[in-house]
Formats: sequence, C-alpha cells, structure tokens
Amino acid sequence: MSPKTANTPKSAAGKPASGDPLAPVTLAVGQEELLAERAVQEVVAAARAADADTDVRDLGPGELQPGMLAELTSPSLFAENKVVVVRQAQDLSADTVKEVKAYFTSPAEEITLVLLHAGGAKGKALLDAARKVGAREIACPKMTKPADRLAFVRAEFRGLGRSVGSEACQALVDAIGSDLRELASACAQLTADVEGTIDERVVARYYTGRAEASSFAVADKAVEGQAAEALETLRWALSTGVAPVLVTSALAQGVRSIGKLASAPGGMRPGDLARELGMPPWKIDRVRRQMRGWSADGVAHALQAIAEADAAVKGGGYDPAYALEKAVVTIARAARSR
Repeated sequence: MSPKTANTPKSAAGKPASGDPLAPVTLAVGQEELLAERAVQEVVAAARAADADTDVRDLGPGELQPGMLAELTSPSLFAENKVVVVRQAQDLSADTVKEVKAYFTSPAEEITLVLLHAGGAKGKALLDAARKVGAREIACPKMTKPADRLAFVRAEFRGLGRSVGSEACQALVDAIGSDLRELASACAQLTADVEGTIDERVVARYYTGRAEASSFAVADKAVEGQAAEALETLRWALSTGVAPVLVTSALAQGVRSIGKLASAPGGMRPGDLARELGMPPWKIDRVRRQMRGWSADGVAHALQAIAEADAAVKGGGYDPAYALEKAVVTIARAARSR
C-alpha cells in the first residue's frame, strides 16, 4: 500500500475527501497568482509529507501536449508517487482536453493532478468535467476590492497566530497597496519582528518609506492645525506617487476619530471608552491630544471640505492636488476653531 493510500481520508464513495490536498484532482480556479501558487505548494507539501520521494512535474503554459498525460500518469515500476501540475489549463488544446477528461474517470492511485485554471468561459468544459467527478476546488479570485484585500490581511495574521486590529490592517493595506505577495510578506515580517501589539504606529514605523504611508502623516499634521507642515507633506506625498484618494481617506479617518471622541459620554474608564469607540487605547490618547482646538462646527466644516475634495479627486474636479491642498488648509483652520 502506498503512503498516499494509507494516509488519505476517504469519503462515503471511497474517494479522498474533497478537502484533502491529496485528492486525485485539485482545481485552482482564478487569476490571483499568489493563491494559485499556494494551492500548488499545499498539494506538494502534503504529498512529500506522505512520501518524501514524491516526484513533482510542473508543466508551464503550453507544455502539456497530446499524449503526454498518459506518459506522466502511467504506473511506475516502483509505485512512485507523483504530483503533476498543469498551468493555464484553460489554454489546453482540444485533443489534450479530451485526454484530461478521460483521465478524470479513472485517475491513477499514485498520481495527484493539479490544474490551474483562470476561470471564465474559456476552457469551461474542462472545469465542468472536473467538477462533475468531484474534483477538489480552491478559489483563487483576483482581489480588486479594498475590502477583499483587508480581509486577506486579517486572514494572513490569523494564520500566523496573531490578532491584529482593523485599523492596523487597514494601515498596512494603505501602505502596501494591491500586491498580495507584498501584503503577505509584510504580515510575515511584522509577525516575526514585533512581539507585542501590532498597531498603526508599528505599521507606520516599518513602512514609513512607502509612498502610500505618508497619507497618514498628512492627516495627522492637518488635524493638529499644522497647515504649513501638512501642505509640505502633502506635496511630497503626491510627488512620490501617493494616490489622492488615499489622502482623502486618511483625512476622513482623522477628523471622524476626533468627532467620535468628542461626542463620547464623559466619565468613562479608558478601557470602556476604547470598546465603545472601537479604537485601541493608544489611539484614544493621541486623538484626545489632537482634538484640543476642535469644536463641533469645526468637525462638520472639515468633513464637508473632505467630501468636496473626495469628489474632486474621483473625477469631479480638474485639479486633484489643488482640491487636496484646499481641504488640508480648511482642516488645519478647523483644528483651531475653538
């Protein structure tokens, strides 16, 4: 009995369970390269944990030609376990697709087949055939929405055994951008390097050299009433590639935090106040220092200015830089409105 057969859990049908990385066929569907690569790594790691001598054949785009699959999956004289990875399966030729579909009906016991498919209409017949026989499927969607990337960062930290607050996760997404490989690397670095709490200040300290991270510096100086310093930081940020929308987001976060703290019930203990406002205690201390010159009218006026700037940088104005400068000056003045 091979290590794969001995260690693989079975479903009621006698086949490996759908969640098992050593299922006969695994589909990684989607265009996010990092997630697809992790799907491959998971299968290879499981196979080599069961049999350290497992052979891995990783076929790049276009490498699987008609007739090759039968050769790759033919029984070995020494019952050798093997992982066969086929990339860009949606581009396989019609003849090769026929061979793969035929293989689905009678997979070799010693073989684990991994198909990377971009999804969509192209090559859908292959996907449908694999799903029909109960192939294990892993979704690898391209993460185009900020909320998806935020969820990815949270999941990364959880997987690394760390609990990190939403604001720190958001700061990391703002600082790194949309590249999942860089986000995953940053999560791993912070987890390895930081023993205590990973908060916004830690993220800013580690990634202060990133262009996007400077949006928080603009916001901090503006809500503290430092107009000249905020404008200087804003111009540097824009010149180094900061997206204007990140600046308006940081400005909005800064002003809203002041408004939330100003309207909070008085006499609450620090821990209770932190829970009530959804802020870590260190941020409450910082916002409390920043709000000293603010009035309720000042907060409302600043939020209106940010809304106008946000509309301008999203296509409603001719000069996003001017719109941001105007908002920064308005916020700095509002910070001294009391």
